[in-house]
Amino acid sequence: MDSVQYILSPREAYIAEQQWRVVKRSVDARQRELRVHLTILTDDKGKPVPKDAPIPLYEPPVFQDVHNAKRSVVIIGAGPAGLFAALTLLEHGIKPIIYERGKEVSERKKDIALLNRNEGLNPESNYCFGEGGAGTFSDGKLFSRSKKRGNMQRVMELFHYFGAPDTVLYEAHAHIGSDKLPGIIKKMRETILEKGGEIHFETCITSLKDWKLEIGNWKTPIILAIGHSAHDTYRMLAKEGVKLETKGFAMGVRAEHPQALINKLMYHLDTSRTRELEIINYVGNASYSLVTQVDGRGVYSFCMCPGGHIVPAGSEAGSCVVNGMSASHRNSPYANSGMVVQINSEDIPGDDPLRGLEFQEELERLAFEHGGPQAQAPAQRLKDFVEGKASKDLPACSYLPGIVPSRLDEWLPAHIGKRLQQGFRDFNKKYHGFLTNDAVIVGVESRSSSAVRIPRDPETLQSVSTPLLYPCGEGAGYAGGITSSALDGINAALKIADLAQ
Repeated sequence: MDSVQYILSPREAYIAEQQWRVVKRSVDARQRELRVHLTILTDDKGKPVPKDAPIPLYEPPVFQDVHNAKRSVVIIGAGPAGLFAALTLLEHGIKPIIYERGKEVSERKKDIALLNRNEGLNPESNYCFGEGGAGTFSDGKLFSRSKKRGNMQRVMELFHYFGAPDTVLYEAHAHIGSDKLPGIIKKMRETILEKGGEIHFETCITSLKDWKLEIGNWKTPIILAIGHSAHDTYRMLAKEGVKLETKGFAMGVRAEHPQALINKLMYHLDTSRTRELEIINYVGNASYSLVTQVDGRGVYSFCMCPGGHIVPAGSEAGSCVVNGMSASHRNSPYANSGMVVQINSEDIPGDDPLRGLEFQEELERLAFEHGGPQAQAPAQRLKDFVEGKASKDLPACSYLPGIVPSRLDEWLPAHIGKRLQQGFRDFNKKYHGFLTNDAVIVGVESRSSSAVRIPRDPETLQSVSTPLLYPCGEGAGYAGGITSSALDGINAALKIADLAQ
């Protein structure tokens, strides 16, 4: 089998996709006229292969029964790194035992619903903590800027195996959606349990000393997949002598525009016209990726959510954190994105490896002080923020707990706020009309990545200070998103499987 690439109009691409087996698709909005790049599978004679043909090079996983397995591995955290590590261990006949501080997805949904109604935060069950990790209810994007080594296609195939649509196998920017991902995560859990693995929910690990890592012939390894928001666990690790170090991260705000404006700026389309609305229904609402340099630091968009919502992503009382999500259809009237400023370790004085984490917490507390009751978030019209003006009122916003007017331009640290202001001016030069008071910024976006790294040996993937401890995923500082975290979990499990040979 071979393939051939076509550059088509959206209408031509839609027709082709209904007939033939597509192996790659991307939308090109760089010119005035939208184009879709399709790569279609062909047979030995060069003819396109029908849509219902088998997916090439797709080998379904084979999970072994490990009820009576002699070897087991402890996994701390049931996010993408932990779950994909567990599935990989099953493929190699090793029993995974998962401990997750949060709840399973169905119960977690109830706590998130209360949070969205501004009826209180459960610090152990929220947008950050619980089965599936932070990505489960915050968009479900399956693409990453990470250059992590490994079989990223295998990650997509496993998602597809557990129920994700065919598009995850070929879209350049694959997306499942926060309405669909919980069901997929549930199927993963059911497989792990059916094959003999264990999952212990609502169990927060407060010490590594609970495990004796060097008993008998099989040394019980621990895969540490805690996610980027487990601040208490970082402090426990530091207390118990696990080597930690500060790392670069980013902080800023969420910016939200009317989706119709973003479609006009990116696609040059007017959604009030029936024909152009049909195009958007096929290619999807427009997204953007923006980056500039201001005073030696990057300012860039992060986790852009077309047709999405801003959500309360804090995990501690007395703090205010926001993030973004989209359902599978991405059809809300809003487009939001993190707008963040690069923070290097030298920007925060001191030598405490947790100082970046503490800086995050300080800004989150400041945002809470300037917000409203409980999860209501501080907000300012975008142009007012850039011009240093108070917003007398605020536009409609997707953030369900509610927003309150606040002078973010006054209380954000200058090295963040001033850079953001110039960043928005730069973005407006590229897309004139981006800087508008029809848009709003909401504070703060502080969990774009971990501010801590748990150093590990590049060959064994074990902690440099604690043998048989395998830090992985976002919480270890080695991934940034669902797919790279899943791949990191797979790689850690493969290293352990090698020990079993």
